[in-house]
Amino acid sequence: MTRPLVVGYTATPAGADAIAVASRLAAALGAPLELIMVTPLTARGGVVPPLDGYTDHLREQSRQWLREATALVPKGISTAAHVRGAESFAEGLVNAAAEFGASHIVIGAANSGSFGRHRLGSVANDLLHASDVAVVLAPAGYAGVTTPITRFTAAVGERAGSDALLEEAVSLATATGAELRLVSLVAIDMPANLDTQALQLAGATHANELLTQATATLPAEVKAEAIIASGTSIEDAVARLDWSDGEFVIVGSSRLAQPRRLFLGSTASKMLRVLPVPMIVVPRTRNEGN
Repeated sequence: MTRPLVVGYTATPAGADAIAVASRLAAALGAPLELIMVTPLTARGGVVPPLDGYTDHLREQSRQWLREATALVPKGISTAAHVRGAESFAEGLVNAAAEFGASHIVIGAANSGSFGRHRLGSVANDLLHASDVAVVLAPAGYAGVTTPITRFTAAVGERAGSDALLEEAVSLATATGAELRLVSLVAIDMPANLDTQALQLAGATHANELLTQATATLPAEVKAEAIIASGTSIEDAVARLDWSDGEFVIVGSSRLAQPRRLFLGSTASKMLRVLPVPMIVVPRTRNEGN
């Protein structure tokens, strides 16, 4: 059975963005959705009703919001909704992912994010330090995007975690039948004092190695290509690439992350500034779950 996707929902535009992105991924994978609203375990402040009454009110309001959220999921996708108490939103989502054996956690951008762009808020930052499953970041304004997934782009360097990243990319392309584009970041990661010819050679060699490794395990009907990212910076290189509405990008967590944990490194953080499509962040060591 395909593992479910956990969606961190809030009754905000970011919550609708998360549902839209999760629904597209679920449709492609044939996976169910588990919509999660996290309520605080304790009430704070003197202007709220007594704790028990406040907690009951908050949980009932959350259930109402979840009923409205379920209506946003396209027909044909199995969906369940849950209210979970936790000390923090991130903790609640990590616990829910473990409870349901989820393959991914999906969240929206911070509410002040620009249309079509990512902005990491405190929840995303906390989650990216705590999750042991892949986290999907939805750009702001993606609630109206319903395009089926047509391609996964994996941005691969030579740092720790690249094997897990490539494995995730191949797995998603295989499961969905979408195209796979491998983008070599080696030329950008190289020391600045190397000449242009050496950078091009390093990039071409790495791209060929990636393609060979990926196609060895891809079904024959899945199309794959490998290209070299070029530019004066990560942001410049990402902006130069073509991005379609049916695309998801996959990156690995930083080499500073603990095994089976996430930590968004400088490369992925720079990509987020200009990336117009959803991003999947993969732990250094894949967690196959149950």
